[in-house]
Amino acid sequence: MLKLFNNITSTLFGDPRTFPLEHRLFNTVTLLSGVSNVGGTFALVNQPDHMTVLVLNLGTGLVFLLLYYLSRRRGWYQHLYWPFVLMIIGFLFINSMKNAGTQGGAHYYFIAGLVMAVVLSGKARRTVAAIFLFGVATVTLAVIEYQHPEWITAYSNDRERFLDVMSNLLFALVFTGVIVQVLAQNLNQERRNSDQLLRNVLPESVALELKRTERVQPVHYESASVLFTDFVGFTQIAENFTPEELVAELDTCFSQFDQITKRHGLEKIKTIGDAYLAVGGVPQANQSHAVDCVRAALEIQQLIAGWRENALAANRPYWQVRIGIHSGDLVAGVVGTEKFAYDVWGDTVNTASRLESSGVAGHVNISRATYELVKGRFDCEYRGRVTAKNKGEIDMYFVQSVIERRSARNANG
Repeated sequence: MLKLFNNITSTLFGDPRTFPLEHRLFNTVTLLSGVSNVGGTFALVNQPDHMTVLVLNLGTGLVFLLLYYLSRRRGWYQHLYWPFVLMIIGFLFINSMKNAGTQGGAHYYFIAGLVMAVVLSGKARRTVAAIFLFGVATVTLAVIEYQHPEWITAYSNDRERFLDVMSNLLFALVFTGVIVQVLAQNLNQERRNSDQLLRNVLPESVALELKRTERVQPVHYESASVLFTDFVGFTQIAENFTPEELVAELDTCFSQFDQITKRHGLEKIKTIGDAYLAVGGVPQANQSHAVDCVRAALEIQQLIAGWRENALAANRPYWQVRIGIHSGDLVAGVVGTEKFAYDVWGDTVNTASRLESSGVAGHVNISRATYELVKGRFDCEYRGRVTAKNKGEIDMYFVQSVIERRSARNANG
């Protein structure tokens, strides 16, 4: 039902992905106003004494629908605000004079009209101007009624007045409620879109902290694992792609990496050119971060190996992937006040980068620190002490396979 409702509102008021909030609100209000005014004419068809009000409702209803069309289909909503507001004020003023002024119930609609004008204004000056105009119209109506009561169309009897006042009050309440509900739905949709975008940029707990305090306190983690990947032969092979094809290929690769890291509980940090950085044990600390990183790395390795095999079978060049993992302490958080980005810092991050650059294409290269956390879970081959740039010699291991899977195959064999 919710999906159906969203599809209907998107069709009528505009897709939230392509229509800004102000545009959708204008479409909403003009359509509801047009439908309600045109619909109101049916209640007056058999009342010849109210022919002026009937024509007023029908005429303004059709104009509201025209404004809706110009906004929804032509995108002119930014230029239609004042015609919309002035027509509402004129309609409500004349309608009130033809319905006993303040003694009737038509003037209640000034409240709903002002709500719509303020919500759609978008600018402080327009808000102030709209409030002023509605105030002037209301005061003018009261002055006319006091100074020239003969200009006001009175009710023929108390029963007619009672029924009209109560029906107008009830309809005004319902109409205002519907307007507020639809506007709230649009605002909630916009908020959900903003929240989703923020969660795509930052971890959920970090996004909540940022919304709550407008800053993120850096956190020190005693133990976490950092995974770096880099494509081997990327520069040479990229020369065979157009810029658009290259971006599309990277998007395909990194989108798959995103799914893999998410599935194994890692937090993607960023991409740097053709390099990919993710972390385990951050922002929620856990004891399985090293195992999670290695499992994700093996899956990434198998993914790229499969793609490469298919590409070579079609006589197309394709890159390989080099992966490095290191475990240790680090600091994670958000710095700066614009274009927020969640990042990690510390020697652990730098060492993981060196593990990647000191690795071999098609292999997952891990440090001794990571090995100590995953041994017994994976078959690992000791490479010895390998010299890493600016890090000296580091004990490194190649991860061969998952022990549990190998043991299961042996048992089945």
